[in-house]
Amino acid sequence: MKTLKYILPSFFALIFGLNVNAQSSALKTETFNVSGNCEMCKSRIEKAAKVSGVTKAQWDEKSHLLTLVYNPQKIKSDDVQKRIAAVGHDTPKFKADTKTYNSLPGCCKYERK
Repeated sequence: MKTLKYILPSFFALIFGLNVNAQSSALKTETFNVSGNCEMCKSRIEKAAKVSGVTKAQWDEKSHLLTLVYNPQKIKSDDVQKRIAAVGHDTPKFKADTKTYNSLPGCCKYERK
């Protein structure tokens, strides 16, 4: 009976460890360009990108690159890019509409292509 007392918790620890490892290996990292200029842009872009299924969204002001770590079983990169465009910032696949872009503060208005 004492042996069972030690084996059972070890078994559950092993199963839990395998489950955590399987979940983390399902994550995907992607980097893509997002138009913007300043710290306010950074805040807006990262906030739009941080949705369920995204574990990391970090935009670099100098390179204009967003590093996105997400679970592709829960969300698609295109869905995140649509959300970013919806708040006024162009991505490689989606452009912000003119009305939303025009409503950005002056410091956030980037050169549109």
